[in-house]
Amino acid sequence: MQVVTDPVGKILWLSPALPGRTHDLTAARTHKILRICERRGVPVLADMACIGAGDWVTTARRGAPRLKSWQTFRRCRISPNHMSVITKAALTLERQH
Repeated sequence: MQVVTDPVGKILWLSPALPGRTHDLTAARTHKILRICERRGVPVLADMACIGAGDWVTTARRGAPRLKSWQTFRRCRISPNHMSVITKAALTLERQH
């Protein structure tokens, strides 16, 4: 899954799940995240997986832990389609906190 946040880490958008073997840069291109941000003039700060994405993308050494740090997502062995539903539910709960 791809996650778009604002500069302070508030989650703005979650992508539908793709197969786990999908590289992060391929997923970002599939969902047209990079193209949309470039057209709208929104700078992109990404992790090292996005090296080679173009001049518009600045890569960082390490991002703030978010969804990947949740144990639920590390140990999950269910269908990516089911994971999308679970992630949206978790996002709803996080926003109410």
